[in-house]
Amino acid sequence: MVFPFASFPAFGFSGSRSSVPSVCAGVAARVPLGARVFVGCAAGVDAFFRGAFPGAVVCSVSFVGRGAFAARSSACVRAVQSAGGLWVSFPSGPCPAGVVPSRRWRSSAGSGSWGSLALAVGLGVPVLVFAPFGVPSGWGFSPLGSGWFCLLPPAQLSLV
Repeated sequence: MVFPFASFPAFGFSGSRSSVPSVCAGVAARVPLGARVFVGCAAGVDAFFRGAFPGAVVCSVSFVGRGAFAARSSACVRAVQSAGGLWVSFPSGPCPAGVVPSRRWRSSAGSGSWGSLALAVGLGVPVLVFAPFGVPSGWGFSPLGSGWFCLLPPAQLSLV
């Protein structure tokens, strides 16, 4: 996969809580030295990237109750957005019906990975996703091959 990892100063990672795709190691190796890394507090993909990047900013659940995990995921995506970073996701299955890009968290139908991706896309955060089962049509993803898809918002032209 050819992708411009070096052009991003920060990275956020999310994905399955139960399995870690083998491609995660290759992605971790391509994160530039000194880049900021943001990751959640869950098992699976989150735990893999916390181990790969001991200095990562860990976005944790800060309260108990309904919406706690959504608040954690939203904070993580927004931190990556503020840092001008790339959101990288490894969902464990196809996007649930009804999950769509939005500038605020909406129901993720039980999939935090797709909920986070929908928020990142809605906010205009560049996205890279490993989804060998495909991605939703209409979200604007471009295929990169071998199960990889990306969505890079159009670059703003400088007036200087």
